[in-house]
Amino acid sequence: MTQYAYFEGRIRPIEAAKVSVMTHAFNYGTGWFGGLRGYWNAEQEQLYVFRILDHYRRFLDSGKILMASLDLSAEDLVEITLELLRREGYREDCYIRPIGYKADPVIGVRLHNLRDQVTIFSTPFGRYIENEEGAEVCVSSWRRVDDTALPPRGKLVGSYVNSALIKSEAVLNGFAEAIVLNQNGHVAEGSAENFFLVRNGVLITPPVYANVLEGITRRSIIELAQRELGVTVVEREIDRSEIYVADEAFFCGTGVQVVAVASVDHRPIGSGRIGPITQRLRDLYFRVVRGQEPAYAHWLTPVYADRPATHAEATARLVAAVV
Repeated sequence: MTQYAYFEGRIRPIEAAKVSVMTHAFNYGTGWFGGLRGYWNAEQEQLYVFRILDHYRRFLDSGKILMASLDLSAEDLVEITLELLRREGYREDCYIRPIGYKADPVIGVRLHNLRDQVTIFSTPFGRYIENEEGAEVCVSSWRRVDDTALPPRGKLVGSYVNSALIKSEAVLNGFAEAIVLNQNGHVAEGSAENFFLVRNGVLITPPVYANVLEGITRRSIIELAQRELGVTVVEREIDRSEIYVADEAFFCGTGVQVVAVASVDHRPIGSGRIGPITQRLRDLYFRVVRGQEPAYAHWLTPVYADRPATHAEATARLVAAVV
């Protein structure tokens, strides 16, 4: 259960972290946000936050789109988040949500001459999509917002109404998730996750100019595929019909993690089950985020600097003391 939030300059009890109904961001969607995950490693008794500095750098970039002026650096936000998580004392996976917002209680739509605030909270969190090994998906009738209208490369609060329309349409029609096309009719991403497909052993994903979020998990998957699996990765436009003839497909993102796509518009993708490249990437990704791949330790930030001893370590110390 969430106990604390960083709000108006300090960590407070979660029930004290409230905004007025007159807050500009509440009225006009003039806010931006991030999403990070913390992964619990029971053997090491450590909580690891995945690529925390990269997330906060992107968070500040999103704020720039909304003309935000903050006194906090990415490094400041990292330290605040680590202290917040220590106070929560999680011994399980969690999700971290920083939000920047136009905080003045005024009427009038604009971005300039408004006070900017940041709040951060966290919560225990597991799967975003229940069937991660094979989700049934549709192509949405909604289109992804365009960079010239509401830039999707920023995680802007108002633009996620577009995502909500896409997600609800899919779920209410019996699907777990949706693939959304951009204004040019090419594949963009899911409702709130990046998209990959596999054809003839090549991993293909839409380019960042296809109106997609510049995903940190996306970037990580590309690096892991190339460096560890030796898989060729191509960033190019994808037509809707190409999904139907793909060998494999999957979503990735902080919330969704790595979710295999079993079917699209009632058409099975490949065998209709998680494919071999997706499986290998998924297994590797989860080893990385839980601190089981030393080569990628630089992607992880431990929360508990003075971690408690593991059961094995405590037992060894007891035996040594008795001897």
